[in-house]
Amino acid sequence: MDKNDTTTYSVQLYIYDLSRGMARNLSPIMLGKQLDGIWHSAIVVYGDEFYFGGVGISSCSPGGTMLGSPDTVVELGNTEVTEEIFMDYLSSLGENTYRGDKYRLFEHNCNTFTNEVAQFLTGRKIPSYITDLPSEVLSTPFGQILRPILDSIHIAPPGGNIISGRHS
Repeated sequence: MDKNDTTTYSVQLYIYDLSRGMARNLSPIMLGKQLDGIWHSAIVVYGDEFYFGGVGISSCSPGGTMLGSPDTVVELGNTEVTEEIFMDYLSSLGENTYRGDKYRLFEHNCNTFTNEVAQFLTGRKIPSYITDLPSEVLSTPFGQILRPILDSIHIAPPGGNIISGRHS
C-alpha cells in the first residue's frame, strides 16, 4: 500500500474533573497544596470514548457517561492503527492488565490506562499533571491518612458498555 493511501484516525484525550471544581478550592486547606482537579481521563478514537474503571474497560459515545461533556479535550494526534487492531489490543488488555479487579485508585486507574493507550496509538503520553496526581496527593500527610479509605474506591462512570474486564 502506498504510504499516501494510509488512513489515519484522530485521537483525543477527554479530561474530566471528578470533583467538579471542589479540589481547586479545598486542596490547599486539606492537603496543604493546590490541586486543580481530581482527574478522570478517557481516549476518544473511532467515534467512541474508551476508559478503564472498577468494571474493566468500557466504551460509550463521546461524553456519554454520567460525567457528561469533558472539562478539557486534548488533541493527541493521529493514528494509523485500524479499529480492528485496536479492539484486539483492548481485548488483550482487558483479559489481564485492565480487568476490573485490577483497578487501584492510586497505582492502576483510568489515567494509567489512557496513558498506555495513548502511547500505543500515537506514541505520545498524556499530560503529566494527570499521571502525577496520585503521587501529589500521597506526598501529603492528609493523603497518607486518607489512603486506606481511598484505596477502596473503584471509579466506574455509569453509562458505558463494558468491553472486557469481568473476572470469574
